[in-house]
Amino acid sequence: MIHLVEDPGDPRIEDYRAVRERDLVGRNGRFIAEGVVVLEKLIAAGRHPIRSVLVAQKRLAPLRALIEALPETVPVYAATQSVMDEIVGFPMHRGVLAAGERAEPAAHDLLARLPDRALVVGLCGIANHDNIGGLFRNAAAFGADAVLLDTGCCDPLYRKAIRVSVGAALTLPFARLRPEHDVLHTLAAAGFEVIALSPGGTATLDQLGAAPRQAVLLGAEGSGLPAELLARARTVRIPMAGDFDSLNVATASGIVLHHLAAVRSRA
Repeated sequence: MIHLVEDPGDPRIEDYRAVRERDLVGRNGRFIAEGVVVLEKLIAAGRHPIRSVLVAQKRLAPLRALIEALPETVPVYAATQSVMDEIVGFPMHRGVLAAGERAEPAAHDLLARLPDRALVVGLCGIANHDNIGGLFRNAAAFGADAVLLDTGCCDPLYRKAIRVSVGAALTLPFARLRPEHDVLHTLAAAGFEVIALSPGGTATLDQLGAAPRQAVLLGAEGSGLPAELLARARTVRIPMAGDFDSLNVATASGIVLHHLAAVRSRA
């Protein structure tokens, strides 16, 4: 059922009020997804419960099929463009927002549920939302089964990260490690061969073969993975021209995951 919202102060659309300000302070276990493609993936994946949808009235007809695909329990609110803009606090050109509830498993539970052949992307200290979004997009594109984040990573369900990931942050299973959990120990205990990406890696990417359960670790740009972690891991580097050794972390992930997808398909 579609509910018309004429008053920007309507309490039913509290989730959508002052979106940018609440991006900064958090939403207590909720998130905002923005755009048609992202909403399609949120519905199709079914990983995170949808609380409601807010649509500009002029978008109702083009979005009819998508609205009909929503569970009957999900309210759809419609407002004129000017009212919608006042609610969210800025011009909402995409004309569609959804409010969701987080559903994130514990890291150990997520790894235990993965198949015998699985590929995991481990992220350490990735604090940039554009990079997080790009990393999730690449992980989904090259068939990773899950993403594991440490406590230093920013939120993949931040609105911009979801948008940059083209919805992959909503479809790809992920979990965050507790502060007391070591990423190498956690992955090794679940039967994963762990590969740490570093410009100083002892092996080159072309030397990397397939294993039934593999995990590739990527660190923040600049600082990279912690030295103590690299000392305990199998390290791999991407050869580059001359003395250049720097790539954007999302770009590096695409190169590595493409290689792993190829070698794993032949194994």
